[in-house]
Amino acid sequence: MTAAPAFDEVATKPQSFVRAFFRMTRALWRPEMKRWRPRMALALLVTVAAKGLAVAAPVLLGDGINRVVAGADGAERSFVLSFLLFAAARFLSNGLPQLRDAFFYRVTQDANRLVAVEAFAHAQAQSLQFHLTRRAGALNRIIERGAGAMEFMLRFLAFNIGPTIVELALAAAVMAALYSWSLGLAAVATVAAYAVFTVIVTERRNALRRAMNEADTELRAISLDTLANFETVKAFAAEGREAERYDRAMQVYNDRYVKTMQSLSFLNAGQEFVMTAGLLAAALIAAFAVRGGTMQAGDITAVILMLTNIYRPLNILGFAWREIKQGAVDIEKLFELLDARPDIADAPDAVPLVVTKGEICFEKVRFAHVGRQGGLDGVGFTIPGGAFVGVVGPSGAGKSTILRLLFRFYDPDSGRILIDGQDVRGVTQASLRRAFGLVPQEVVLFNDTLRFNLSYARPEASEAEIVAAARRAQLGAFIESLPMGLDTRVGERGLKLSGGEKQRVGVARAILFDPPILALDEATSSLDSETEKEVQTALAEAARGRTTIAVAHRLSTIAGADLILVLDQGRIVEQGRHESLLACDGLYAALWRRQTADSAAEKDVKETATATGDHGARAAPAALSRGSGL
Repeated sequence: MTAAPAFDEVATKPQSFVRAFFRMTRALWRPEMKRWRPRMALALLVTVAAKGLAVAAPVLLGDGINRVVAGADGAERSFVLSFLLFAAARFLSNGLPQLRDAFFYRVTQDANRLVAVEAFAHAQAQSLQFHLTRRAGALNRIIERGAGAMEFMLRFLAFNIGPTIVELALAAAVMAALYSWSLGLAAVATVAAYAVFTVIVTERRNALRRAMNEADTELRAISLDTLANFETVKAFAAEGREAERYDRAMQVYNDRYVKTMQSLSFLNAGQEFVMTAGLLAAALIAAFAVRGGTMQAGDITAVILMLTNIYRPLNILGFAWREIKQGAVDIEKLFELLDARPDIADAPDAVPLVVTKGEICFEKVRFAHVGRQGGLDGVGFTIPGGAFVGVVGPSGAGKSTILRLLFRFYDPDSGRILIDGQDVRGVTQASLRRAFGLVPQEVVLFNDTLRFNLSYARPEASEAEIVAAARRAQLGAFIESLPMGLDTRVGERGLKLSGGEKQRVGVARAILFDPPILALDEATSSLDSETEKEVQTALAEAARGRTTIAVAHRLSTIAGADLILVLDQGRIVEQGRHESLLACDGLYAALWRRQTADSAAEKDVKETATATGDHGARAAPAALSRGSGL
């Protein structure tokens, strides 16, 4: 097998904002978003209308001022009318965006939901190898950050940058048409200079901020580590040393914090300088135009108001640029996850698996793990329908690999795996896995109720069916003893239950699923002897009437199997029933002798400990008496 490229490595290559932007906007044009397209169009129209009114309002006010200054007949009435129109235009220019935002929230949230759900489902569809080569929690962070970045960028582009660009274009066009082309050019040049300055300084600030965050992380780590190891610090009288270490870390953090805040002050001052210079340039151009008779006094007011309206949203450009850069990276990582093709996929002509007898056949199966030793080397065997087969061998022999290939978590490098004569690569994965009930070595439960965990195999199961499955798994009395019964919450990963109780939940779940084939992956190896006996009873009930393949560490659990396969270094070295394998005096017999000897030794230790404990309890007063005499 060839190794799949590590997703985290792919995701760290340089990202393109343009690519992220187009992929994000493409998500808005998906068929599922068709019902929101009228809202998108309406939002665009409302944005243009609002910004048109925002540009018109200063013009109306300036026109009113010009009429008053000119002293024409009815100037006061014209000014009042112009002022009312100015007020109405200004109100609508600020009110319409609120209306747009109100009905556009649903669009951004639905786009966010569709992409997040698609990414989540796509991650679920990936092969076992894909998940084994990823860091824990990395996929979850990629989905969360990518979806969050999409929401932020959609909202920011739709509600901030987009409208500002529209307003700048309209204002520049109006100033060039009504007043002077140089005013329009000054407005565009000011915004461009503001953006360039902000981007350059923000890039520098990002490096300073990263250094500050690293110092903050180190400071918090020292604090938590010292407090967590309080006894060790006290034992070595190291309080002063730890205080000095904390002080040094605090000094580093303070220095970097000061540099970061100084850079923020420089950014704010520079932005203010650029905006003021732009306003001053526009005012001078307008003043000379008034002197030359091409503009009037009210026009200066209109120009200054227009420029002020344009510059106001730019105040958050530094923050926005940093977030947009990070958002582009997060979105690109999300779409790279969506681009990742599953190693294991249904064939185009895959059909549902039809199980009649439950016969399993491995034909010269070879498989090698990626990046580690182990696998299978030409394994072949047949399990008749309804048989109980055990698979044993030393650690790393390939026992669990057989189950993973059977479930098609992996595909063999060569050979075939057949179920009732059907190659597992030619059937759908969903139908294949519906044919199996799995009880793993450690049953991990959802942080929900017993009812939810038991019915996970069959969500539509009735309460009577759930209770019946629980009783068959030796779980009935335990559930009846709980005040909340089936509605008892089991805690994170089932931590509120004992190991035996969790295993019995796994058995009950398999019974409720009622599959034709049962797979047991060392289902009792982590349990003590007494609990193992109870779970074995439940497993025997679950295995009744169905093909069962049991990977076992403790040979006593499969001694009664119809067939035992003994693996070593990826090959079947022995097979047969328990008695015949012991008679062969091979690997199985050696494993059996070792385990029975260990069990006998463990029993002797327990008996000795019990006897010693009783004697020690009786002798304790005398010992104490002798001690006090000394």
